[in-house]
Amino acid sequence: MDLERAKQVCRGFPGATEDIKWSNVLAFCVGGKLFALCGAEDHSPRGISFKVDAERFLELTDRPGFRPAPYLARARWVLVASPDALDDDEMAALLQRSYSLIVAGLTKKMQRDIGESAT
Repeated sequence: MDLERAKQVCRGFPGATEDIKWSNVLAFCVGGKLFALCGAEDHSPRGISFKVDAERFLELTDRPGFRPAPYLARARWVLVASPDALDDDEMAALLQRSYSLIVAGLTKKMQRDIGESAT
């Protein structure tokens, strides 16, 4: 999946916001918590990073095109350094899972507010 398509997927999640952080990183958040990061420029050499389940972290970082995300690996974030490391469906599923993991950690009130804004 190319980076622009990944950004579109992230923008489509209920309650998702985007912001520039650290002067050149596009951050996708839900409830004020990060769920995906990528380069802010259109053709940034930086890939996309996102949170994964603990059991998927080692599996994914052993695959070509993946590596532990700088500064966030301890929280089980991976960096997809190669856009052809994943097909569109798998990338969309991983981004959805990252979003879901972050939403699950939000307060029940915030989860309800996000759910209500989706309808």
